[in-house]
Amino acid sequence: MVIIMKGIGAYRALLTAQPLQRKMSQLLRLIARSAVQRRGFCCSATLSRQVAIEEVGGKDVAVEGAGVYEHKIGKREIVGYGYNGLPNYMDRADFPFPAIRFREETQEIKKLREKEKGDWKKLTLEEKKALYRASFCQTFAEMHAPTGEWRTIVAGTLLGFSVAVWLVIYIKKFVYPPPPHTITREYQEKELKRMIAQGQGPVEGISSKYDYQKGDWK
Repeated sequence: MVIIMKGIGAYRALLTAQPLQRKMSQLLRLIARSAVQRRGFCCSATLSRQVAIEEVGGKDVAVEGAGVYEHKIGKREIVGYGYNGLPNYMDRADFPFPAIRFREETQEIKKLREKEKGDWKKLTLEEKKALYRASFCQTFAEMHAPTGEWRTIVAGTLLGFSVAVWLVIYIKKFVYPPPPHTITREYQEKELKRMIAQGQGPVEGISSKYDYQKGDWK
């Protein structure tokens, strides 16, 4: 009998656990599917880069009209993987290695690239700057330099405050009705005299603080 009861209890536990097992299996399938999709995305990005680059003379160079990104990158050379595997350019101090060069290669830049293969002492300062600007848009100093954006923020904040103040003035003057006469100082003084004359609050109220013999406040 005890064995039968244990078997029934185990069967019930199995039945109760089945929905949980189904949910867990669905969750695992979703995780596996998303992992496959991410892997497929990375593979497609790498494949697009491989399509966009061909091996010429032992050096990776960008092919003119490279892959599906031709309308975005034009003739700019793909030089690396980048920060996400896509051929795009962005100045980032935390990852200063964009996948493509900043500018398209011109005849002047080609000559400088041939010249830079030799002794760098023969390059002038302007030529070094031209080579840098062909690959990068900004230097680290320019990326970290103050932009003066705080002026725009302060100006916008002050403009917002001024608009709010003028809006309140306009609403009080043209939208709200005139205040009732009961909140004027003359009416409140008359009301106070009436309360004292009636003796309102003789224990702890207003009359308890008034000296009727002297006719003044205690």
